[in-house]
Amino acid sequence: MVESRCGILCSKCKYRVNCAGCLHIEKPFWGDSCPVKSCCEDKNLNHCGECANFPCDLLNQFAYNKEEGDNGKRIEHCKQWAAAK
Repeated sequence: MVESRCGILCSKCKYRVNCAGCLHIEKPFWGDSCPVKSCCEDKNLNHCGECANFPCDLLNQFAYNKEEGDNGKRIEHCKQWAAAK
């Protein structure tokens, strides 16, 4: 089940109480916009795993960010969601 645009598992997010997930919100709770969310929406994609450029530099930046990244777990989730479709 797709939980986000970038592959984050919203069901396991510690901020879930403040956020319905990027599939259900206009603007992220942490800023004015999310470039990954915007990219997917501009391309009419449910998540990054559906993109011909997957995984792109932008998604890799998010996945491997030292402070907020998850060492590529979200990329694996997108792969799983794409394969399940």
